[in-house]
Amino acid sequence: MPDWIDSVELSVDAQHAGQRLDVFASACAGLSRNAVQRLIASGDVLLNGREAAAKTRLRRGDSVSVTPPPPAVTDIVPQDIPIDIVYQDEDIAVINKPKGMVVHPAAGNPDGTLVNAIMFHIRDLSGVGGEVRPGIVHRIDRMTSGLLVIAKNDEAHNFLSDQLKTHSVSRIYYALVDGNIREDEGTVDAPIARSRSDRKRMAVDPEGRRAVTHWRVLERFGDVTYLRLELETGRTHQIRVHMAHIKHPIVGDDVYGRGKNKLGIEGQALHAGELRLIHPRTGREMRFCAPLPEEFENALEKLRKNAMPRY
Repeated sequence: MPDWIDSVELSVDAQHAGQRLDVFASACAGLSRNAVQRLIASGDVLLNGREAAAKTRLRRGDSVSVTPPPPAVTDIVPQDIPIDIVYQDEDIAVINKPKGMVVHPAAGNPDGTLVNAIMFHIRDLSGVGGEVRPGIVHRIDRMTSGLLVIAKNDEAHNFLSDQLKTHSVSRIYYALVDGNIREDEGTVDAPIARSRSDRKRMAVDPEGRRAVTHWRVLERFGDVTYLRLELETGRTHQIRVHMAHIKHPIVGDDVYGRGKNKLGIEGQALHAGELRLIHPRTGREMRFCAPLPEEFENALEKLRKNAMPRY
């Protein structure tokens, strides 16, 4: 396999029929079995277009698709990039990430990321995430602003990761979505997997992992609705996919929505505004808030002004 390709399609012949999915993909794609098992868990290995367990036995004629990880980024250096550290102690730090900043280095973004910034501003970071993701417990999209927690040691990292798995971390977002939502509140409970037609996108898929988003209307502006959303699960692009699924995509979302908008917002109008967690050392519940970015506030002001009755 070349150093980096988007994906590789493999066909199972008679010789390999009966092999486990992870064994076959490992041998044919030139990746370690552990690496392939991680790809299977993240939905980057598909059997006949669907996610499958690593132990699945293959049949002749099966099609296996493998999307390998991007090449490892090495020599990540601290960079003096200004960041908004909302809170910090010996175990955790909470960062208010600006829109446009990538969380960690990857293909196409070798530096200028949040990781480069926190390596400069924060002395100690956990190593659980590996060299590319020191301290990173969870992520938010490049064009989404708002709060995320950083672990400063491995014990804190594992404790916070467990909270994410058990949904005891509360993550609240604010968004402007296209269209008028008539109901005052609701829940989208729709499984998400990598899109079968475009591997760079996610999609609602009955074979995907369970994904649940709770939403509540804050204000209505005719063709735009202002929402508060709470994640019960944390799948990739979850809010963006779920809102598009119910025909109310995030304003400005150029992947799942209409992209261009009249509100002057670049990228999706989505902000991670509140974060609640249990502190890994004290066991105390902590709540953090980040105000809406200026362009989001300006869009709201414009919507409110246009919605005011004229006499």
